[in-house]
Amino acid sequence: MSLDRAKIDAAFAKHPKLNVTYTYGTAGFRTKGDTLDSVMFTVGLLAVLRSKSHNGKVIGAMVTASHNPAVDNGVKLVEPMGEMLAQSWESYATELANASTTDALLAALENVVTKEKIDLGKPANIVVGRDTRPSGVALVEALVDGVKALGGTITDYGLNTTPQLHYVTRCLNTKGTPEAYGEPTEEGYYKKLSDAFRRIVGGKPKLSTLYIDGANGIGAPTAHKLVKFLKDDIISVEVVNDNTSDPSKLNLHSGADYVKVGQKKPEGFDLKPGMRCASLDGDADRIVFWYADKDGQFKLLDGDKIATLAAGFIMGLVKEAKVPNINVGLVQTAYANGSATTYVKDTLQVPVVFTATGVKHLHHAAEEFDVGVYFEANGHGTVLFSPAAIKAFHATEGSSPAEKVALNTLRALTDLINQTVGDALSDLLMVEAILVSTGQTFADWDTAYTDLKSRLEKVTVTNRLEFVAIKADTELAKPDGLQKKIEQQQAKFKNGRSFVRPSGTEDVVRVYAEADTQANADLLANIVCGIIFDHHGGVGTRPAAFKKVGDDGEVIA
Repeated sequence: MSLDRAKIDAAFAKHPKLNVTYTYGTAGFRTKGDTLDSVMFTVGLLAVLRSKSHNGKVIGAMVTASHNPAVDNGVKLVEPMGEMLAQSWESYATELANASTTDALLAALENVVTKEKIDLGKPANIVVGRDTRPSGVALVEALVDGVKALGGTITDYGLNTTPQLHYVTRCLNTKGTPEAYGEPTEEGYYKKLSDAFRRIVGGKPKLSTLYIDGANGIGAPTAHKLVKFLKDDIISVEVVNDNTSDPSKLNLHSGADYVKVGQKKPEGFDLKPGMRCASLDGDADRIVFWYADKDGQFKLLDGDKIATLAAGFIMGLVKEAKVPNINVGLVQTAYANGSATTYVKDTLQVPVVFTATGVKHLHHAAEEFDVGVYFEANGHGTVLFSPAAIKAFHATEGSSPAEKVALNTLRALTDLINQTVGDALSDLLMVEAILVSTGQTFADWDTAYTDLKSRLEKVTVTNRLEFVAIKADTELAKPDGLQKKIEQQQAKFKNGRSFVRPSGTEDVVRVYAEADTQANADLLANIVCGIIFDHHGGVGTRPAAFKKVGDDGEVIA
């Protein structure tokens, strides 16, 4: 069987490529929604080939731009077990998206078929979902055209969160097998989470109301639906920033990214001491928590705090239940706060490994543990349980009431925590379950360790590819000499640490700095930003906050 040139040519004519260069990165394709029509078509083609390479297993396609403004959009493919697209296929996605003629497109398709030894006679099954962005409807139609051009079958699940699409993909591919993950429907998702949550917290006093910042995105209506399954006797929730009828409100002065980066509450909240709050992002795959202390001061509980809470709790359960040979570990990136790393290693006695930034790297590293906890500081993460760990939790009986409770909790956590991808609502329930079980308030949770102060900035540069990060993004190999300059500056500050990482999608580099005080973290960040802007291709108006540094390494202004 060969590719149908006439059919592909006719379909491609409806989705001509713009004079834009596209790159499939960690977040898939992501840019302005009105420039993605041809990309969606080619992603539909690639999804069919990926499904055929998996002998007809279902491949997911999620149309979203996460925490970006409403004018942006994007798409990412989901592997059969709910993982992100295999990294080896990302270059295929990029090549297809940049084909500007039918000949180039067919050549790119033939390249994939040949290299991956794909039998075109195999079936292909795709599921697609989207968030609330207005451009999503037309973009899904373009993707559908791509799927049909190669003879694939596609099911449109409409509006859903990114984690729900990952969940459904895994459920469809495991249905009727010993690894069956659940009912492949939106209702099945709510039932699985709510049932598992009740198994942990049932009969225990519920906590005070949790106020959820829905970022005016798909997470808001999803949270409303989930709450109906949870019932008032085990959790009290109020959803704020849930206006999905006005697209301009999406992620505007709200959401996890706004709260994390700005270190402040979102709009729509009258923050008072004792209030417990959480912010989702636009597609509900990340979450951060926050509260006001007794003095009314804003306090953030980010991905590092979530990770340490989960790792400590699960390690305690494994020990209490006396489950043999279970290796619990935590995976972090360079963005993890230094205090969090020290706390996990020294106090919790949980092994820590570092990976390059990007969920795909953390997820892969977490799979090396029986129980692998991973969270980026931005609140994206989950806990992975190996098949061996799940089997051990069910095979161990427990000889005391305490051991039995610990085992039942571990079993419930394997159902409560989304095993496919970071899931804001699943993670929200995990945190609530831990706090209910341990009797902790947000303030109690926050006292485990004190974050070093940090600042994250970015510098627009001529070419981000000139910056080459190594050692899990903690150092730069290129440009020559820049790493030594960074080390020279960070040595001047107590607990000083800084690193530079190029963006995967745009010509900017991100500069992270950490120190003992906020003033010092800000200063270190602006010194490094100034060095980059002045000596390594800074573009545009020079921000006034960036510091000038002389040849001797001393700050001039």
